[in-house]
Amino acid sequence: MPSIEERVITPGLLRDWPLPDPEGDKESRGTVLVVGGSPFNPGAVLLAGVAALRAGAGRLQLAVADESAVALSVAVPEAKVVGLRRTDQVLDLATRADVIALGPGLDDIGQTTDLMRTVLGAAGPETAVVLDAYALGALSKDAGLLKQHRAVLTPNVTEAGHLLGREPGDDLAEAARALAGRYHAVVSLYGHIADPEGGAWREESGDAGLGTSGSGDARAGVVAGLLGRGAGPAQAACWAAYAHAVSGRRLSPRFGRTGFLARELVDEVAYTIATV
Repeated sequence: MPSIEERVITPGLLRDWPLPDPEGDKESRGTVLVVGGSPFNPGAVLLAGVAALRAGAGRLQLAVADESAVALSVAVPEAKVVGLRRTDQVLDLATRADVIALGPGLDDIGQTTDLMRTVLGAAGPETAVVLDAYALGALSKDAGLLKQHRAVLTPNVTEAGHLLGREPGDDLAEAARALAGRYHAVVSLYGHIADPEGGAWREESGDAGLGTSGSGDARAGVVAGLLGRGAGPAQAACWAAYAHAVSGRRLSPRFGRTGFLARELVDEVAYTIATV
């Protein structure tokens, strides 16, 4: 099957598709709740959460493994942090959040499935959702876990295969389109973005250095932050793909093509977005 026609994401395209103006106080730029982080991988939530703030979210809340809650509250003093075993508090946060990013750092498919069922069940119908990592594995087993209409999926190629039930092959544009149709969500797959209405875009600035530990968590956080400040799902996915890729390019002169870290990507995001 030939590849579908995609619009290339350029600064000009993004300038013609401007993000909502960051006016007003932090409430007007949305509350992002990041749910994830096993005891052995709390850093994924940190990366996603800080990336959401760098992308312009007004408030950040983190729901993580209880063992990591105190450490993360110190590492990210801008965030409200609660342990996942405090179920009533987590559900209260989910009820009030404008955006829920679920999956970074989780490592148990059963726990992830339970979290999706309870947290997304508590969210309102207008809550935007970003699913990453193990949340995508859970979704591949039960598509009914995702009920929200404003959703973005950020799979890697392996996760895309689980979601499709087959190898995605070389045509990632077609794979992204198939996933968008199957799950009624915007899909961002290695620079290929598709929405359920047939829109398709391609980001061409990415390089090998983006394939570093934590990079996907950072990208999911940027999507969540842009949704928080009022961008639509496809717009947030396209701007995030550009900000993620170009932030890596900005770091290459200092660290080489493959020497920069995900935390350094996160620190470039605000400037990259501001200079489009």
